[in-house]
Amino acid sequence: MKGLIIKGVGGFYYVKTDKGVFETRGRGIFRKAGITPAVGDRVEISELDEEGKGVLEKIYPRRNSFRRPPISNVDRIIIEMAARDPEPNFSTIDKLLIIAEKMNVEAAICINKADLVTEEELNELANRYEKACQVFRVSLKNKEGLEQVEDFIRDHTAALEGASGVGKSSMVNFLLRGEAAEIGHVSRKNKRGRQTTRHVEMFELASGGWIFDTPGFSSFDMEGELLSSELDKYYPEFRDYIGQCRFDNCRHLSEPGCAVKAAVEAGEINSGRYKTYTEIFEEIKQKENKY
Repeated sequence: MKGLIIKGVGGFYYVKTDKGVFETRGRGIFRKAGITPAVGDRVEISELDEEGKGVLEKIYPRRNSFRRPPISNVDRIIIEMAARDPEPNFSTIDKLLIIAEKMNVEAAICINKADLVTEEELNELANRYEKACQVFRVSLKNKEGLEQVEDFIRDHTAALEGASGVGKSSMVNFLLRGEAAEIGHVSRKNKRGRQTTRHVEMFELASGGWIFDTPGFSSFDMEGELLSSELDKYYPEFRDYIGQCRFDNCRHLSEPGCAVKAAVEAGEINSGRYKTYTEIFEEIKQKENKY
């Protein structure tokens, strides 16, 4: 029987099939082969009894897979950030965009809590990313701009990522019309979110498509994922300038005749995005030098 893994908890995998949802465990062959089932996997299961128990027999080839969060077959990624409370962590956001580019997954930035900042502040945040991907300006509190998010997900599988406290659970609750997980609140003391999502799960939307709900985080390990020499390929706004630099191996840092740096100085590439590029480059380079 074919199905889709929609939730994974403690070694149990919940598979949606035409006959309903089955609680399954994977056969030992997966462990021996070093394969861990993931939410989003298309699978084959056998039914054990009439109480919704089954065995995971086969995992079909994946379009893609992510280590953290452990999900597969992702069409699109929505990176949710808050305009304020908590303040955006641009390094983490840019790393997520890099991973999306590397995995050939279309990404979008969703700026929540737009009602907490001025139009000028909101424009500044949006302008940072408008040449890299789609940007949605939303207010979950006022229910504004959310139709753009639904349109982006429709007929696709979409992962919702972002740091704790940005409104991820609230977004999932809206998309599911109130049927999702509990909502955490931002600590008044330190303005950091309390994590409420404890496992990876995906939900089918009435508006079309599926949404992955994944544990939030405040850091992202790039080790083993990327080489410093290829980082510039994953900044879409750099592409028109790569190849125009004086040196073929230009890394766009301190080299003379760099077309990317000239574009930054001319305001054609956002200076904030360029700054995080240099920081991430040095972070990756330091890790490479350790080995």
